[in-house]
Amino acid sequence: MADRQQTDPAPQWWSRPEGTADGRPDTVPAPRPGAGDGPGRGAGQESAAEDGVPAARESGPDGEPPAREVRYDPWGEQPLQVVDRGKDRRGFRLWQVAALSAGTALLAGGIGGYVGVLAERQSSTRLELPQAAVADKGRAPESVAGIAATALPGVVTLHVRGEKGGGTGTGFVLDEQGHILTNNHVVADSKEIAVTFSTGESVTAELVGRDSGYDLAVVKVSGVRGLRPLSLGNSENVKVGDPVVAIGAPFDLSNTVTAGIISATGRPVTAGGDKGDGSDISYVDALQTDAPINPGNSGGPLLDARAHVVGINSAIRGADKDDPSRQGGSIGLGFAIPINQGKRVAEELIRTGRATHPVIGVTLDMDYTGDGARVGDKGEDGKPSVIADGPGARAGIKAGDVITKVDGQRVRGGDELIIKIRAHRPGDPLTLTVLREGRERTLQVVLGSANGS
Repeated sequence: MADRQQTDPAPQWWSRPEGTADGRPDTVPAPRPGAGDGPGRGAGQESAAEDGVPAARESGPDGEPPAREVRYDPWGEQPLQVVDRGKDRRGFRLWQVAALSAGTALLAGGIGGYVGVLAERQSSTRLELPQAAVADKGRAPESVAGIAATALPGVVTLHVRGEKGGGTGTGFVLDEQGHILTNNHVVADSKEIAVTFSTGESVTAELVGRDSGYDLAVVKVSGVRGLRPLSLGNSENVKVGDPVVAIGAPFDLSNTVTAGIISATGRPVTAGGDKGDGSDISYVDALQTDAPINPGNSGGPLLDARAHVVGINSAIRGADKDDPSRQGGSIGLGFAIPINQGKRVAEELIRTGRATHPVIGVTLDMDYTGDGARVGDKGEDGKPSVIADGPGARAGIKAGDVITKVDGQRVRGGDELIIKIRAHRPGDPLTLTVLREGRERTLQVVLGSANGS
């Protein structure tokens, strides 16, 4: 607000009285006409008295012109006194006030905008949603996560180079000396083998021994400290429905963990046979699982709920080869070599570099289409189909006999008989049910031994 000084109204005694302007006390002489006129002032002009100033007398007592006497006329147009309003105060001018207001408004707007942006970010781009607090990262040992944490340090990925190219597989540590168990078809015809641990460390490995009939092999690494061998379970304890965990490198994706159950046991599986002469065919009395297994899982461990190895993942079942919609990956049918068989073969490979196969000393007719496994009429090169003084001959097996059961389990063909026999050790006794001339008879046989390939 602009400064303003207000003066009180003039006192009543300043008011001009009604009447003539000449009204004055008797002591004040009336001016004479023309007295005090300045030069050039005529009779028609106003007198000094009319200007509010009395006219001076023409002469003093000594004849000298008296000094002009000025008297205050309160009713004059310009009184001698002037109201003292004080010094002129230098306040804010209008443009300064406007500039200050504009600057304040800009500053307030900037601060408000910044605060608004922060509020917007807090409410939109940095939205905080409810979240559980960080909990204990430990897992129960029997959970999938617990099993994986226990087993992963002992699982390795194998990268193999050979004359026909390279491939990827899996293996697991057997002992602190650096022996690793895997599948034969992973390292067959290999020229160079590289082993990569779960930590990412890679070393070169050497082949210790392999067996195509069991599809098992052992390689060894040297100079590696802190190896974590996996605990071996007992495949005789496995039951259908038991939970299992598979670890491997499907499609070279190392340390992949999958879970499922045992969907069948004692499943006769043959694999290989690419050479055409049968020397590379493997016969496995396999554990069947629906845990996803794909190329690259071969040789990896199949673990039970205590993180014990119960099988070695070896094969998968896909659609038929002539099926145009054939799937190359897992369809929920994976097969693992029972660890009891794998343990025996691994021990022999580490000791001698070769594995032995249990046999009954007979040649089978693989073209027989009936139910059971038929003993051939003749063996290779025209030799007898039943080896003289062999396990079969001592048990009373003859040419043309059809073996229908092994230890009470049905046998549907020659492959299944081989698989059932290979599931045992040399020297184990077996009970065979034989059909001869339309009559069944039971024979007792003790398995012999033959060197594997």
